[in-house]
Amino acid sequence: MGSGRLYLAVAVGGFRRYASYRAATAAGVFTNTVFGLILVYTYLALWEEKPGLGGYDQAQAVTYVWLGQCLYATLAIQGGGAEKDLMERIRTGEIAVDLYRPVDLQVWWLAGDVGRALFQMLGRGVVPFVFGWLFFPMALPTEVSVWAAFAVTLMLATVVSFAIRYLAALSVFWLMDGMGVSQVLMITGVFFSGMVLPLNAFPGVYGDVVRVLPWAAQIQMPADVLMGEAEPLGAFAFQAAWAVALLALGRLVQSAATRRVVVQGG
Repeated sequence: MGSGRLYLAVAVGGFRRYASYRAATAAGVFTNTVFGLILVYTYLALWEEKPGLGGYDQAQAVTYVWLGQCLYATLAIQGGGAEKDLMERIRTGEIAVDLYRPVDLQVWWLAGDVGRALFQMLGRGVVPFVFGWLFFPMALPTEVSVWAAFAVTLMLATVVSFAIRYLAALSVFWLMDGMGVSQVLMITGVFFSGMVLPLNAFPGVYGDVVRVLPWAAQIQMPADVLMGEAEPLGAFAFQAAWAVALLALGRLVQSAATRRVVVQGG
């Protein structure tokens, strides 16, 4: 119970920290809304030429766009979440302080990132999504059970996103700098999550591959559950499997990195 309250306090701290950046949040809302408009009209033209692309009709394609803009900052698709601070603390050696804390390092950073994600969802993601709902036809469910299942996919997507970025951050123990890793995170996040184009629209073997990678758990799975294109239990299993696998791998890499810090005298 004590540990639970501690990590809850860390999550609340993460929420409050990002809530203090009001100007940045307002700018983010504006940016996501503008990019949403650009993508919506691009998608409408594309779906006009290719009806049923990826198994979606136009309303579903529009829904996918606005959901992507809602989750862009929430899931730190291009990076910029907890991993940014973690990379800097590893680079400067401040990570030694974190290792001495009587807490679980991975869960500590996960809790903070969950708080950040919750604020980004409420503060930056909801407004563009509501804007899209008001001005464009969207394929949204009316059943409460579907929305509940969608909420579960969002929670699992948050964990998968963190697990990917946590692994990337740990690489700085060996690389000594996170700039290159951050660039890789940005490119892979945008492309493989389906931020630019739904993964369902990728053809052939290539499409089969990208749809089983962990990035598919971030936008594609929540979108398909929300629009009734995927069975919730199957989506939960896919996301949970990647979350467990990536968190476990993070534990192994963290253990190796900790031994390296001890050897170096950190």
